[in-house]
Amino acid sequence: MTRQRTTKLLRAAAVLALLPAAAGVTRANTVDIVHDGFGAYDVATFWGAGYDDAWVSAGVYMLDKTDSTGAGDIWHNGPLPGFCIELHEPAPQNTYTYTVGMPDDVYNSFTGETIGTVRANYLRELWARFYDSSWAAGGSYTAQQNAQAQAFACAVWEIVYEDLPSSPLGWDVTLDGTAGAGGFAATDLDAATANKWLHELTGTGPKSDLLAFVNDGQQNYLVAVPEPATR
Repeated sequence: MTRQRTTKLLRAAAVLALLPAAAGVTRANTVDIVHDGFGAYDVATFWGAGYDDAWVSAGVYMLDKTDSTGAGDIWHNGPLPGFCIELHEPAPQNTYTYTVGMPDDVYNSFTGETIGTVRANYLRELWARFYDSSWAAGGSYTAQQNAQAQAFACAVWEIVYEDLPSSPLGWDVTLDGTAGAGGFAATDLDAATANKWLHELTGTGPKSDLLAFVNDGQQNYLVAVPEPATR
């Protein structure tokens, strides 16, 4: 691993340090959020996480943050965008306290597995290469923006729920290639774009700093660490 890549990956980890350590006091890393509508999105039909031929809102989930501790303080209170990483849990309709953690460590209560570092790095690369901030700019969205955000969300679920293929070329959002409780497939989306993005991943490409908001019993989210100038 190069020094540049190591530094980039450690930046997100650094914000999770328990503060203030010098005083021997620990603070939890939390955010208080509620689901407050969508950015760009569209409805897809999916199979996975215990559902067959079900509808899901696929795209940017807008979260209203009202309070935080520790690492959660790096986001301003107010709206922030995220992507669902737990299909079998509901979006929070009331304000809940979420733990802020590394995507690698998120436990999927349906599959009984953590996301792990390999998948988390694919998610970081997917975000760095293809996420478009205009999907969460507010106001109305074009059909293209909605379709792209929907494809991105399905690519995220493909990475989270499917067994890792021998190569990223093995991913296909239209096919469930995983035996047992895992797996994911979807229709009614721009699958060609989702698959194109997945097939361009290398596992060693550019990576965004991502963290996860986790609450047992509520939908978990993948979120980006804001650049210092926007904190």
